[in-house]
Amino acid sequence: MGRSPPGTFLPAYPPRRRANLEDEGIDVFRTPDARFESLPDYPFDPNWLEHGGLRMHYLDDGEGDPVLLLHGEPTWSYLWRKTIPPLARSRRVVAPDLIGFGRSDKPTDVDWYSYDKHVESIARLVHELGLERITLVVHDWGGPIGLRFAVENPSLVERIVILDTGIAGGKPPSELWLRFREVVREVGGELDIGRLVEAGTARGLSDDIRAAYDAPFPTPESKAGARAFPEHVPTEPEHPNATVMNRVRDALGDWHKPVLVVWGAEDTVLRPAIAEHFVQLIPGAEGPVLVDGASHFLQEDRSDEVTAAIAAFVGA
Repeated sequence: MGRSPPGTFLPAYPPRRRANLEDEGIDVFRTPDARFESLPDYPFDPNWLEHGGLRMHYLDDGEGDPVLLLHGEPTWSYLWRKTIPPLARSRRVVAPDLIGFGRSDKPTDVDWYSYDKHVESIARLVHELGLERITLVVHDWGGPIGLRFAVENPSLVERIVILDTGIAGGKPPSELWLRFREVVREVGGELDIGRLVEAGTARGLSDDIRAAYDAPFPTPESKAGARAFPEHVPTEPEHPNATVMNRVRDALGDWHKPVLVVWGAEDTVLRPAIAEHFVQLIPGAEGPVLVDGASHFLQEDRSDEVTAAIAAFVGA
């Protein structure tokens, strides 16, 4: 299928070379391809981008103006498996695996990961693929990453769909989230990814779907990225990410392009009140569309309704 010509990555985000990882003594885990064979409802061909000496995986399907789907903690592009085919009938749909997740390479040192590095990798992907007029769809940690990319690159983003996420520094999202962070700290490399995703659903997961979420993470060292994310949430004003996240939040107050807010009505980690805050913050934002019977991972609970809301918003 035809593709836009490669672009150039942002000067603010220069590529890192593999040698830097080796010089720093950073080991990288690459999940064997066999782990991704025959996953239910995941027939997509893999695509790869080199970024900073790491291999980044992304899905790329369809033609037309792009829809960029960004997952969060601790999921990967598998989260969007039911959303991609309907949108790809009339749009180009790109769904990356963040570094440390899915089929992307996974530095095994928790300290390697940072908010800046995740934003850098998405900027690199967008510019290498020549994406513009983007409909940006963000969920969970895809929110802070994608929304920062949007406000720093407004000419590339046409509209935004916000799903169950947050972007503010200085206080914890909820008491339940603090308990979640404590659990991640305690279990470390024994973190059960599939069970963690299931805990964020209203309907539960079948054994094969839970196993699919586990597929990228067969060893303790492969879970470093999932272990790192909770520590990057600025739960106090002195946290190093608080200032930049608050800057992103303030910039959204001046965002006048179309925005749709969609939320799981039963999300107990990031409650629907946060959806209301987004609508109040962003001029012209629509919603929130509260999806009944859906919790934090609303793509698993009510995929048809979530996909329909996105498709109607982008005219797909």
